[in-house]
Amino acid sequence: MSKAPVSAPKPAAGTGVYDGVDHSEPTGHGNSPAAWTTVIIMLVGALIACIAFVIANTPIFIAGAVVMLVGLVVGFAMRKAGYGVGGSKLKNSGH
Repeated sequence: MSKAPVSAPKPAAGTGVYDGVDHSEPTGHGNSPAAWTTVIIMLVGALIACIAFVIANTPIFIAGAVVMLVGLVVGFAMRKAGYGVGGSKLKNSGH
């Protein structure tokens, strides 16, 4: 047996998943009324759907899924109305 140390091969430079990502401008965290409203409505819908799944009630499960879709529509509408990050109705930039 050889006593030479064994090392793992090193990946070639520039082959990472994030090599082409531009980090010069911060992306923000979605801190806006539109984002928070969307998340809260969708969480309520998910809670309804989870409870319906546990009690095996299909109509209530579908109602929970519909509430989640309504959350998406409300968030999109609020963003278009200027309540998204950097929107015209907000004084701050969302950070």
